[in-house]
Amino acid sequence: MGLRINDTIPDLTVETDQGSFSLHEFVGDNWAILFSHPKDFTPVCTTEFGAVARLSEEWEKRGTKVIGVSVDGVEEHKKWKGDIEQVAGAEAGFPIIADAGLEVSKAFDMLPAEAYLPDGRTPNDSATVRSVFIIGPDKQLKLSMTYPMNVGRNFAEVLRALDGLQTAAKNAVATPADWQVGEDVIIPATVSDEDAKAKFGAFETVLPYLRKAQLPG
Repeated sequence: MGLRINDTIPDLTVETDQGSFSLHEFVGDNWAILFSHPKDFTPVCTTEFGAVARLSEEWEKRGTKVIGVSVDGVEEHKKWKGDIEQVAGAEAGFPIIADAGLEVSKAFDMLPAEAYLPDGRTPNDSATVRSVFIIGPDKQLKLSMTYPMNVGRNFAEVLRALDGLQTAAKNAVATPADWQVGEDVIIPATVSDEDAKAKFGAFETVLPYLRKAQLPG
């Protein structure tokens, strides 16, 4: 059984290009995002990690740490970062886990439990390892997404999803489709009209079960 929403992530000790530490230690009291990639020195992965590098200020604004994971080793990660930084035009300051033994890939259910990656492995050997995991300060999985080999991830959507998660957690609300920061949020059905008025002031009743409001300034 893979990790499900609200499961506590495994506290694995991982080896990275920035040293060894436990995943829970890495998260600490922050939000965190784990990005997995099939293999170093591959085109789509390089553009994706470049996008992560360029967004360093955005992660910091949101109190969020980022960490990569690939089935290659520490030395490959260190060399690959030169390519990432060339593509990104920015420093790749985040760590990348060396998951040569597949411990992280299996624990997060990125590969079948019996998966074996041969020496001289190709990206296709690890084709299912292209996922995003957003983790809360409570060390619980809040969101996951998995993409195929031939479609690069949209990091504007990763940021939007992170904003939605943080907004929902802070304000006990939900966010509608395509929501962006500053737009109306959804009042949970468990909140009475009276309590909603006390919390939000005016609100819009679109349907009896769909009420929208602006967050207090």
